[in-house]
Amino acid sequence: MRRTKEDAEKTRIALLEAAETLFLEKGVAHTSLHHIARQAGVTRGAVYWHFANKAHLFNAMLNQVRLPPEQLAERMRGCPKHDPLLTLRELCIDAVAGLALDEKKRRVFTILLRRCEFTEELREAEERHESFINLFIELCEQQFSSPSVSLRLYPGLSPRLAARSVHALIVGLFHDWLRDPGLFDPLQDTAPMVDACFRGLIRDWPAQQTSRTDQAKPAL
Repeated sequence: MRRTKEDAEKTRIALLEAAETLFLEKGVAHTSLHHIARQAGVTRGAVYWHFANKAHLFNAMLNQVRLPPEQLAERMRGCPKHDPLLTLRELCIDAVAGLALDEKKRRVFTILLRRCEFTEELREAEERHESFINLFIELCEQQFSSPSVSLRLYPGLSPRLAARSVHALIVGLFHDWLRDPGLFDPLQDTAPMVDACFRGLIRDWPAQQTSRTDQAKPAL
């Protein structure tokens, strides 16, 4: 029985690796479960044993990496007394730097942002993706809504608008670097760009910000 479970897990991993390879090469919309089964060297029935449909498989692939909303929620729980803006700043810097330091994360986000068309077949995956976007914005808004932070926002900026600004920055940096890794150095250039965004939101944001993220490698 133990060997059967081990074999099943090996098949599942092989299917995820095959899907990742084909999604990068062909795009998600142009990759079928039949293609994935053939790439993994298994029957199509083996695919359905592990995954109900392509959306289920796609979600399983995303689950292999930690997404920014998950990281931010974890840090908010782990450091309740930490400066909420520094928590958010460090998360933003680590998230972008992680693309350069984690090959798996880079491949998965390339698929998500550059190789995926959310067709009807992937409706479930699209809804999950949208829920993660909304969750990240909501978590950012919580940081900006803190009494110690909200009064520091520039006039006319609500915590919601500030949260959307941070989200737009992160998505833009992800898209740009995955499209052309030569545009900027994610390990050296991300912190100054994030700080520039925060200086446009927070009236007393310092010209130079120093924190754990600037002194150590990102925690992936």
